[in-house]
Amino acid sequence: MTQFNLTRRSMLAGAAIAGAIGPLVQASFARANEEVAPITTPTDLSALKRVKVDLVKPPFVHAHTQKADGPPKIVEFTMTIQEKKMVIDDQGTELHAMTFDGSVPGPMMVVHQDDYVELTLINPETNELQHNIDFHSATGALGGGALTIVNPGEKAVLRFKATKAGVFVYHCAPPGMVPWHVTSGMNGAIMVLPREGLTDGHGKELVYDKIYYVGEQDFYVPRDEAGNFKKYDSVGESYADTLEVMRTLTPTHIVFNGAVGALTGENAMTAAVGEKVLIVHSQANRDTRPHLIGGHGDYVWATGKFRNPPDLDQETWFIPGGTAGAAFYTFEQPGIYAYVNHNLIEAFELGAAAHFKVTGDWNDDLMTAIVSPTGS
Repeated sequence: MTQFNLTRRSMLAGAAIAGAIGPLVQASFARANEEVAPITTPTDLSALKRVKVDLVKPPFVHAHTQKADGPPKIVEFTMTIQEKKMVIDDQGTELHAMTFDGSVPGPMMVVHQDDYVELTLINPETNELQHNIDFHSATGALGGGALTIVNPGEKAVLRFKATKAGVFVYHCAPPGMVPWHVTSGMNGAIMVLPREGLTDGHGKELVYDKIYYVGEQDFYVPRDEAGNFKKYDSVGESYADTLEVMRTLTPTHIVFNGAVGALTGENAMTAAVGEKVLIVHSQANRDTRPHLIGGHGDYVWATGKFRNPPDLDQETWFIPGGTAGAAFYTFEQPGIYAYVNHNLIEAFELGAAAHFKVTGDWNDDLMTAIVSPTGS
């Protein structure tokens, strides 16, 4: 079957996903496209400095300043859509993932409030499917989704003003196929910092030493009659079976950063005693409840919006589906900290767990063993 026919078949089948809301979504795309016309921009963008940023693979985040350096800028990013086969657990389970820049989640972008984000989105001709991008941080045209529909071999350039401070989800949202693309890995996060940097809501500056991005992902992998996970030759071929699993609302995997164990062992996140770490956590589709075993969220923006004062000293925080949250913590003891979704079934049985390796000196005042366990 040709690439065109696969793409067309997938797109036609995808229309069934939308169900009752499908006509409304399709109409929104149509209206947005009809309304696009040259307008006079109130800001003279030619006077703004342009900064080109190279994105990095999560959990890492590209270099950035925590306080804005000068007036608003145009921050340029480029992302290439990759449809790729990924192994998502130690059993060799395969997934035909859809990704921004090849990773699940996609790279995290950082700008400051009132900066302009200018994204070049590339859909290589080697891909099968149509894609786009919806920024929850943007205003208008379905978050940019209506202006960035790209077929294989096309690219689009979107510019929007980052008017709200916080951490926000972005994801692919093509007409009729939104949940398939999102649950196949096509989502990420953008952080819009206040121009003055983070504060505790009462004027105290919060400056982090490190930042990590954890993208939680639910996957829905079909099984055969014997209960084994199925494999497919292409992403389009997997569509119908995947849709059936998606409609059960029961994930086969719930993972951090694309695979079971992706942030454990040699890939664990690192810190030192006394370091202040900002953890950005997103879930584009399902609710989640992050918990740092042996630590806390000193300051937590559970729904990720920095105009709201953070919650203090949280044990577990709730992030609604379609949202990114942020937690700021100063590590006080060395050792291995498990960072989990505190639905413990999802953490220990389905894969939603990560590790922090923290170095430094132990503080007996915070914890000590009075009597060590002994045998009978």
